[in-house]
Amino acid sequence: MGEVINKTGKPLQVNPIKMSQPMGATLAFLGIDGCMPLMHSAQGCTSLTKVYYTRHFSEPIAIQTTAVTDALAVLDGGDYSITESVKNIGKKVTPSLIGLYTTGLPETKGDDVAGIAAKVDSPIVYVNTPDYEGGLETGWGLTCKAIIEQLVVAKETVDKKKVVILPHVNLQPIEVEKLKDMVAAFGLEPYALPDLSTSLDGHLGEKQSAISSGGIAVADIKQLGDAALVLSVGDSMLKSAAALVVKNPNMEHHHFSHVSGLEATDDFVAVLMVASGIDLPRANIVRWRQRLQDAMLDSHFSIGQTRFLVAAEPDHLAGICQSLYEAGGKVTVAITTVDSTQLAKVRADKVVVGDLEDAEKLADEYDFIIGNFHCEALAHRLHKGLALRGFPNWEEVGNQLKNDTLYEGGAYFLFECANVAEVWRAHKIS
Repeated sequence: MGEVINKTGKPLQVNPIKMSQPMGATLAFLGIDGCMPLMHSAQGCTSLTKVYYTRHFSEPIAIQTTAVTDALAVLDGGDYSITESVKNIGKKVTPSLIGLYTTGLPETKGDDVAGIAAKVDSPIVYVNTPDYEGGLETGWGLTCKAIIEQLVVAKETVDKKKVVILPHVNLQPIEVEKLKDMVAAFGLEPYALPDLSTSLDGHLGEKQSAISSGGIAVADIKQLGDAALVLSVGDSMLKSAAALVVKNPNMEHHHFSHVSGLEATDDFVAVLMVASGIDLPRANIVRWRQRLQDAMLDSHFSIGQTRFLVAAEPDHLAGICQSLYEAGGKVTVAITTVDSTQLAKVRADKVVVGDLEDAEKLADEYDFIIGNFHCEALAHRLHKGLALRGFPNWEEVGNQLKNDTLYEGGAYFLFECANVAEVWRAHKIS
């Protein structure tokens, strides 16, 4: 574990990697089937978010805006804008849920979204997600907590087969699916909240939907209170897990900082073995563990010679750094977006809460960058190796099917890093 340098006193972000809380809330609501995210914001804020995710997933993104202006926010508040927006949504579609969340403009004014939501004659969940604090990860976490608090029905008994997975925001749709598949492999019944594995997984639907298509159903969310086991992945999901356990004190909760690499996956499997009473996992799970072990050996020479910079949200950062560490990699610099309990656990020499300006200043300390699309220009300018991870990734297609988690994804991730490192090293020598 390395030194944590907190740069939150910096007066501005220069070449930021950070995305906003409302962007995290948007993704969380898109993980609910038939949901219409309603951003209480100026029209441009919603448009920017829609463009970001449309380009990242190469899919149409369902999202609406209250289209407030600075004058309207100050003089009238948000009541009229929200209620009219809900009416307009109802004229076109019938969502199973409206997800109402805020941005900096109405938060600065102090709009009472809870009070306004109580007056709306539609199923609605509200959450305060000002974009002048936090980031993508915290916006997702706050929204998941609000969904649980406002929708899940309190229970006293548990269904021994039922498992709730609370994934952090940077788990791509296929990774959430792999977690569900792993749980199901032990004879248990998994539910993910939020669940992008069937909504933004890149499947070809029959027609374009004006609301979210796929994800966990609202009816299923309401009944999560009888789950016997809650598995939270990422420290940003701890408050959501606590909110769910409040609904039923007989639930059992296990937390995982991440599910990347051999050690973390072993811990995840161990919990499922106890919960299911199965002494030995399926043969394909054992086989993938052996493949990951072999991948660690095969990639060790390339990864062990490479100094890494990882730029990511805290939960994502912890998983990437652990996977590299297990294969002998050295993360000399880790740059993240916000402070988190994860940072003290990150396997890196130096952990910085900052931006890509900090990455540029520390250019002599690393050879290879792992980060989002905004790192591409930096890598080219500094002649560094690059593997794209996180939001947004506009350079590649198929982001939703990129798997770095559990045994299988861990092997793929190490192979990709080793191959890119070798290509970079060959170009440097030539």
